[in-house]
Amino acid sequence: MSDRLTIERDGGVADVRLNRPDKMNAVDMAMFEALVEVADDLATDPSLRCVVLSGEGKSFCAGLDFASFDQMRDDSPKTANGSQRKPQAGDHMEGRITHRAQQAVYGWTTLPVPVIAAVNGHALGAGIQLALGADLRIVHPEAKMSVLEIRWGLIPDMTGTQNLINLVGLDVAKELAFTGRMVPGTEAKELGLATRLSDDPRGDALAMAAEIASKSPDAIRAAKRLFNDAPQVTLADGFAAERSEMGALIGSPNQIEQVTAFFEKREPDFADPA
Repeated sequence: MSDRLTIERDGGVADVRLNRPDKMNAVDMAMFEALVEVADDLATDPSLRCVVLSGEGKSFCAGLDFASFDQMRDDSPKTANGSQRKPQAGDHMEGRITHRAQQAVYGWTTLPVPVIAAVNGHALGAGIQLALGADLRIVHPEAKMSVLEIRWGLIPDMTGTQNLINLVGLDVAKELAFTGRMVPGTEAKELGLATRLSDDPRGDALAMAAEIASKSPDAIRAAKRLFNDAPQVTLADGFAAERSEMGALIGSPNQIEQVTAFFEKREPDFADPA
């Protein structure tokens, strides 16, 4: 795996950190590839219960590394000397609905377990889009968040347009994308960009992750599926999905263990999801 990300495991919790503190964790091609690779690897781990996504150093992620602009612009399949060019952020990914830069965010959105972004310092451009791809965002009150792409004559194209609307509504999403203005953490909470404010985002995110990891993994994964699918399905289909998920949970080994452990006043011992 690339050194662009570090991973530490504590039981079922994966502590994933962007690892370019000298660049404020700006995203380059190696970072795009690492984000895709790590999310794909974690998605296949049945022992995983929750993920905390944060940045080393003073900022979560300051956005796109300027050196990546040329890579994003190059659509040619080969280099000038005729050799196959290296993978690029804008390359469509075979068998997916995303290009590589989108998948660097969408992989965390579609991870079967909850992802908590711990945001300190700056979350700009690619950085805010990565945070929005998480299920929850714990943000420092003095953090600065911005849909900064308009500064460079660009648009948010790492699933940001979809996630912004879902979180803050259409008009606020447009205002943030049209202006690129800096939003402090306190306002981010008011707008819906932040789930919770904290003076210690990563510490509180790890504590929340541990709490989530103590619950039935089957129920947590089912809830994430339902909430993720809700904006795209009809009410009838959403209600049917609730019935289906509930039917699969009731009487299942982990559901019985959750109830038994509660009445026996002990910690539950769950089996990994199949």
